Amino acid sequence: MTNFSGRRIGAMVLRHLYILRGSWTRVLEMAYWPAVNMVVWGFTSQFFSRHSDWVAQAAGVLIGAVILWDVMFRGNLGVSLSFMEEMWSRNLGHLSVSPLRPHELVVAMLTMSFIRTMIGVLPAALLAIPLYHFSLFDLGLPLLAFWANLMVTGWAIGLAVSALVLRFGLGAESLAWVLVFAVAPLAGIYYPIATLPVWLQPVAWALPPAHVFEGMRAVMFGQGFDAGHFAAAVALNVVYLAAAAGLFLHTHHVARERGLLLNVGE
Repeated sequence: MTNFSGRRIGAMVLRHLYILRGSWTRVLEMAYWPAVNMVVWGFTSQFFSRHSDWVAQAAGVLIGAVILWDVMFRGNLGVSLSFMEEMWSRNLGHLSVSPLRPHELVVAMLTMSFIRTMIGVLPAALLAIPLYHFSLFDLGLPLLAFWANLMVTGWAIGLAVSALVLRFGLGAESLAWVLVFAVAPLAGIYYPIATLPVWLQPVAWALPPAHVFEGMRAVMFGQGFDAGHFAAAVALNVVYLAAAAGLFLHTHHVARERGLLLNVGE
């Protein structure tokens, strides 16, 4: 049995420190998750402490919020993971010389995102019925509006993540989780936007999920479907999806022109 060597251990630690030093995304991720959890649950506990009767009046709101948030989360992952799987398998170079066009690749990723989201979220929504006697489908037609808007928001984030991964390499793949959760504190998933500091509320209203979750709570509290929130969410989603698709197509074009698609992979 060889002697215990602090020098060899130090060499391995130094190796990983060099990796961290060369990857800002890894460093960001280590500090990011504790900060996001603190902010989200800090605002949630602050709201509950001031409105203790809110949960008792609408117990299903939190379950509905969790399920609808997962629609956006899965919509994002469905796009970004579909793209990164092509990078992991070193298949982007092959796709670049095939008849497949970049905009067709985008549509294919969005289609896969829809399929992945339905597979992932529908069982949870159905399971909530016998476990908690809560049916998300009781929302009726407004559910389709909420679902579609959150999925499109997820698509926009997923395309932006895919563009960043293509630009910075697989060292940035953690952005698939980082960017979508950056929206969570501002989306008002578990609490109204009014809970946020006044200076932060305009930022939240500039994001489609804020309008979706406010609209969901209005329906569940019997206040009816808010067409204003729906129109705002649709308009913002059009802007963000167009911008994200443009960013992805531009990044893909630059990478193809420079021959970078042949060099990406694990």
